[in-house]
Amino acid sequence: MTPTRAELDAMMQVMLAAFDPIYGEAWNQQQLASALLVPGTHFAMIDAAGVIGPPSPNVAAAGFYLARNMFEEEELLLIAVDPQYRRMGLASRLMDHLFACARDRGTERIFLEMRENNDACHLYNCYGFEQVGFRKDYYRGADGILRSACTMSAAVR
Repeated sequence: MTPTRAELDAMMQVMLAAFDPIYGEAWNQQQLASALLVPGTHFAMIDAAGVIGPPSPNVAAAGFYLARNMFEEEELLLIAVDPQYRRMGLASRLMDHLFACARDRGTERIFLEMRENNDACHLYNCYGFEQVGFRKDYYRGADGILRSACTMSAAVR
């Protein structure tokens, strides 16, 4: 799924607002564009009203997810909601969309990897994600501190 320039720009805007630079989790535009060229990779965007679809010229994107499907598995690569639109249920709406699309494709499990103690852990737990792996000192933040990663998995329901 190849994004338009407007979609790519909107995802970058959301990501840069959403991810604290200290952790070094935001991708650059080339990484994002390259990931979207990999077969099975797809994304969804959401606006502040909770409408999932491409951004319109008059409505800013409030969040997005990027995922990759392969056979019976899906990997959630990124999910981000601009901080000004948090606590409005948009991340849950994106997760509902991810699970519905995965179910339609016949996906059995969704995996993700995140920094240990990530604030999004509560969201993932609400969707049935459980830790299935751990990588000690996997991420190096912009501050030079090593942080561990948790691999999580959930059944598609």
